[in-house]
Amino acid sequence: MSINTERDVEANLQIGPTDQGMVRIFIEAGGTEIPMDFDPEEAEEIADEIRAAAQAARSIT
Repeated sequence: MSINTERDVEANLQIGPTDQGMVRIFIEAGGTEIPMDFDPEEAEEIADEIRAAAQAARSIT
């Protein structure tokens, strides 16, 4: 599977701060729960990567 492989899977995504000062990305799909915790600096790096990907996607369409 690659980034360009489409899948027909539904998932729920939640993002928010934890009471431990981390940023949690929580994914739930098909009964599987994936909590991923990041320190604020890592979370900002991820946000930058998402913004860059969105900008790149805009240039394709």
